[in-house]
Amino acid sequence: MAKKFIDVMDTTFRDGFQSVFGGRVLMDDFFPAVEAAKRAGINHFEFGGGARFQSLYFYLREDAFEMMDKFRKIVGPEANLQTLARGVNTVMLDTGSKELIDLHAKMFKKHGTTTIRNFDALNDVENLKYSGERIVHHGLKHEIVVTMMDLPPGCHGAHTTEFYEKTLREILDSGIPYNSICFKDASGTSNPQKVFDTIKMARGLVPEGTHLRLHTHETAGVSVSAYMAALEAGVDGIDMAAAPVSGGTSQPDILTMLHATKGMDYDLGGLEIGKILTYEKELQNCLSDYFMPPEATMVSPIIPFSPMPGGALTANTQMMRDNDILDKFPEVIAAMQEVVEKGGYGTSVTPVSQFYFQQALNNVMQGPWKAIAPGYGKMVLGYFGKTPVAPDPEIVKIASEKLGLEPTTQKVLDLTEADESKSLETWIKKLKEEDIEITEENIFIAAACQEKGIQFLKGEGELNVRKISEMKKDCEGSSNMGNGNYTVVVDGQKFSVQVAEGDANIQVTAVDGESVVPEAPAAKASGNEVSIKALLPGNVWKIVANPGQSVNEGDVIMILESMKMEIDVVAPRGGVIKSINVATNDKVVEGQVVAVLG
Repeated sequence: MAKKFIDVMDTTFRDGFQSVFGGRVLMDDFFPAVEAAKRAGINHFEFGGGARFQSLYFYLREDAFEMMDKFRKIVGPEANLQTLARGVNTVMLDTGSKELIDLHAKMFKKHGTTTIRNFDALNDVENLKYSGERIVHHGLKHEIVVTMMDLPPGCHGAHTTEFYEKTLREILDSGIPYNSICFKDASGTSNPQKVFDTIKMARGLVPEGTHLRLHTHETAGVSVSAYMAALEAGVDGIDMAAAPVSGGTSQPDILTMLHATKGMDYDLGGLEIGKILTYEKELQNCLSDYFMPPEATMVSPIIPFSPMPGGALTANTQMMRDNDILDKFPEVIAAMQEVVEKGGYGTSVTPVSQFYFQQALNNVMQGPWKAIAPGYGKMVLGYFGKTPVAPDPEIVKIASEKLGLEPTTQKVLDLTEADESKSLETWIKKLKEEDIEITEENIFIAAACQEKGIQFLKGEGELNVRKISEMKKDCEGSSNMGNGNYTVVVDGQKFSVQVAEGDANIQVTAVDGESVVPEAPAAKASGNEVSIKALLPGNVWKIVANPGQSVNEGDVIMILESMKMEIDVVAPRGGVIKSINVATNDKVVEGQVVAVLG
């Protein structure tokens, strides 16, 4: 009897990179490994989309469409190249209009994509209808998704086999065209018995011959068991990655699954151990200079209590390193359980996983529910669709007050169609204002990545790759510090230090805002004046108020960008702005005085 053929998708170059490096791997560094993977017999790759689309523009000064074209050229015309999309968000930071959803499918088809895996983090099938229709319209294969996770202990109301059956029936009844169905667990928390029951349920429900897949992560330590359960239940495809970007927060290693299925009636993609060993050796050589965060390779037994996807986990810890608050990570993870429970049990996968993390970060840094992360607030208010269960009414009330928005039950596409800022014309106008060439690619890059997309297109993109050789250079050489802003600690007190070469003035500012050795004394609070401090480290994105301007309590004075969030700095009471102590694009540290109110 012939073994059952199981289609294997290699996630190394998308989810693997995202899970381990936050997506920050340069294309020329990893292309030799793509060639090695092809020689090893791999013909199905996840090669783009999801957060990996934005990471090229945010951190690498690279064009995702150029990367996709070059990847296709390496693997040839017959390979199944797959990307990840988020329903009405596609690969954008926010929900998209019909024009932008259509443009996403058109551009990804143009640049080498075969299949788009399409999911909605809330399992709101309404959000999959138009995006799925446009994917098929442009000649792509549509892999529709049911998103999975286990709820934290003591939580009930969703994410059971019965819940997934309800979602799957809605998909089948909706008439959305699809070529395959994936059950996607980005946090890797679904227990193997539930995986078995869910795949078994699906196999009995879908038409005969339907291709069923499971996608999971090793973050909680049960991915191999989950895949074995899925195979036993009748799944047709699974996702794996190659070392060194396998295991831990990523997918289980190809070699691990080949070993786990020895002697069983499964043929994993016709892959051979010797050829995979050669491929992994080449990949390890390609990535040998990249700093690997220790948490990226770890299994975390507490993840089921606070489900955080592998790709989001390392992206967030990298940002916390950048902002010198990594010591807060355990507290943030612990705070997530309440955030998940009160938020309506959306699946912890992008963008909802980021909403959970941002709100948990706010609760740790600013006090429980004192500030509402915009994404989280809009989610509980209904602006991203219907959550699996109703969010906590008190949190809905707080979000409505903080964001100045009323709860809604409108369809997401209806909301986006009414938003002129999400039209093609708006982004075409923006490109013209910036004197940037008007192409469909440039329009989509700008719409998907917004200000950072514009910066990239103007040649001003940020390069932020952590390589061991560069880190050693920073530590070695002369004792001189490089130009820039630094935070130092003296006798337990934090200071923000601006360093420059030559005869430039050096500014040393205490975190509480008092200038220690200033060129010209900065304004500081005295008498009835109030110092307004940054609650989180980050960059000054926009200054709203000016010195001498009268403001009311709660008025926005400036906006900081921190951890992919826009943080409003507001007036604690009415008064007159005495001074603005920072400038646009300045880096600020936690507790630094950014303005003085009289």
